[in-house]
Amino acid sequence: MRSMATERVLHGEYDPSPSEWVRNQVEAYEASGGQEANTLPDHPEWPIVVITSVGSASGKLRKNPVMRVEKDGVYAAVASKGGDPEHPSWYHNFLANPLVELQDGPEPRAYTARVADGAERQEWWDRAVAVYAPYAEYQENTDREIPVFVLEPA
Repeated sequence: MRSMATERVLHGEYDPSPSEWVRNQVEAYEASGGQEANTLPDHPEWPIVVITSVGSASGKLRKNPVMRVEKDGVYAAVASKGGDPEHPSWYHNFLANPLVELQDGPEPRAYTARVADGAERQEWWDRAVAVYAPYAEYQENTDREIPVFVLEPA
């Protein structure tokens, strides 16, 4: 019998990413319990986690590798999309369905996602840039303020 901490909270049909590298990374990460594919491809210095969300339009489960930005069991997810002028699709998923599963190791856990603002956003932004310096360049390359979600245990 599994403990409540590791019980899946999101149910439904999984719709793999149209991006091959995302599909492959998620599959390898989950199959290995986070022991493999736990960094950005070809960059062992940049750790990732896998976040499962419910699609805002489809209602299907979507999985995305995102940079691992964590402090005291709370995580941040930076909706950078590489500095693109548009938000990543998972941004809309988090807004529509803030209950997500985050896997940082062998088991996914339930988190509630919310957009940070003001001083809290700046604190998490600085923490994210310290983990993944390219975020600063991404912000310079877009007119939108890149959203930062705070994910707290549900």
